[in-house]
Amino acid sequence: MYLHIGQNEIVPENRVIGIFDLDKCSYEKRTREYLSKAETEGVVLDVSGDLPKSFVICDHPYHPQIVYLSQLSTATLQKRLESLKLEL
Repeated sequence: MYLHIGQNEIVPENRVIGIFDLDKCSYEKRTREYLSKAETEGVVLDVSGDLPKSFVICDHPYHPQIVYLSQLSTATLQKRLESLKLEL
């Protein structure tokens, strides 16, 4: 099963490590450091097409993790993920 995270981007639901609200998390020093390091390493992909509301951290076969910036809210992404699990 795949999770649609915005624009034309989908990720395998079994690779999703976490879904985080960008507004609530960005004031934390550790989160800012994590996102800054990920951006420096080139593993941040902006799929928002607009102002991002959330970020999704995914496992990746070629990198330790990939961070996707999404215009969708964490609630929307969580509902989509839960609906995938209900379909099983």
